[in-house]
Amino acid sequence: MDLARWATQHRPETLRKVAERLACYLDPDGEFTDQDRARRRGLRLGNQGSDGMSQLTGWLTPQARATLEAVLAKLAAPGMCNPDDPTPAVDGPPSEEAIQRDTRSPAQRQHDALTAALRAVLASGKLGQHNGLPASIIVSTTLKELEAGAGKGLTGGGTLLPMSEVIRLARHAHHYLAIFDKGKALALYHTKRLASPGQRIVLYAKDRGCSAPGCDVPGYYSEVHHVTAYAQCRTTDVNDLTFACGPNHKLLEQGWTTRKRANGDTEWIPPAHLDHGQPRTNTFHHPEKLLRDDEDEP
Repeated sequence: MDLARWATQHRPETLRKVAERLACYLDPDGEFTDQDRARRRGLRLGNQGSDGMSQLTGWLTPQARATLEAVLAKLAAPGMCNPDDPTPAVDGPPSEEAIQRDTRSPAQRQHDALTAALRAVLASGKLGQHNGLPASIIVSTTLKELEAGAGKGLTGGGTLLPMSEVIRLARHAHHYLAIFDKGKALALYHTKRLASPGQRIVLYAKDRGCSAPGCDVPGYYSEVHHVTAYAQCRTTDVNDLTFACGPNHKLLEQGWTTRKRANGDTEWIPPAHLDHGQPRTNTFHHPEKLLRDDEDEP
């Protein structure tokens, strides 16, 4: 009877929402348990398209939704976190002028709010370290592209960033200059076994990801590997280091070996019984090398 009365007073979409809310009150637990929801939860970041955009899909638990709602209520309000504003409002309330000139759709405001929230978490320094470095966005590019304001930078996660966004991020970043001579970094070594933060940063620029042939794991998810075992050389020279993902790192305990080529690339040598003429270096993270006639060109 109540729904019938509502049906005479409200639009179909409003009636549907009321019916769903009533069903939740009448059967609060529904047909799902906490375990069911836990199994279903997840987020998936899709591949980056040719336009640089990526699709985010997934399912949020009630707790995750409630958390996100609270963040969006603040940061996705009209006039908040607007990248078109000279000084986007993030902390205090936006001005009336900022609200009036905000022409973004609700979906666009939520996107910008999530970006601002994630950036604030990174800037807080409370995420600790990841692989020996403070959790942060690491972008590598060349000085030539940076000065020209053209081209793309590459993050440690494998994302291509237009140079305009690299420059925007760089306004609030720590800058690190790495100089290479024929594929080798200049003067960056020490006597400790673990790679220094500076050496890890250089590997993001040099290897970009796991150097094992055919592997597409980016630098954020790779470990530092000594091409020459530390027990033999007793030094940690950046030119004798490379990135290796966890599974491929374990291959080195199963008969695989590595060595450096003259151009600084890391060559992976399989055991004799697995050597079937397959590629020994990885060009996945360096597609520009496929355009060169000479593999050893600096």
